[in-house]
This record gives sequence, structure tokens and C-alpha cells, in this order.
Amino acid sequence: MTESEFLEQAEATLNQIEAALEALADDDVLDIECSRSGNVLEIELVDNGSKIIVNSQAPMQELWLAARSGGFHFKKQGEDWINTRDGSELFAVLSQAISAQSGVEVTVRKAG
Repeated sequence: MTESEFLEQAEATLNQIEAALEALADDDVLDIECSRSGNVLEIELVDNGSKIIVNSQAPMQELWLAARSGGFHFKKQGEDWINTRDGSELFAVLSQAISAQSGVEVTVRKAG
């Protein structure tokens, strides 16, 4: 994958995550705020002030997720972003991280 293809796919994924989380906030499922600065998406769980960060790393062609539960690296495989260590999928790991940090069971759904 070329760098421009990676950047396009990473941007689309960050946009999907942000839209999914805004939908959860709009539905009053979770009090959450997202902010973007370039390739970094900061997710704040308002009730306890904890944060989860998702960002793209173009040199490695990976998306990185940092949460209380740890740091995770994901590479694009087919249509999914797959954890380079255990084969888990980005949206599943993000759902688990948000659920653990917020105390509210949520599922962050991939668009499409």
C-alpha cells in the first residue's frame, strides 16, 4: 500500500470512529467528547476524565490505540485493522477499552 493510500484509509477510519462515538453520545449512551488534531483522535470519557488516543503512524502504516488497558498497534488486512500482536480487530479492542474505562458496556460499530 502506498503512503497516500494508507493516509486515506487511516483518515477514513478515524472519521468512522469519531462518527460512531458521536452517535453514542447523541443517544445518551455515553458522555464522551472527541477532538481531532491532524492524525490524532483524542477520546475523553467526561464522567471520569480518562482518555483514549487513536492515531495513525504513516512510517509503519499502522493505527495505534492507547488506553488504560495498554497500547495496541493495528495493520490493515483486507477491510479490517488487525492487532499486530494477537489478531484482534480495532473496533472490538476500542469497544473493550471504552467499556472498561467508562464502566458502560458499549459497542463501537464499523461503518458499512
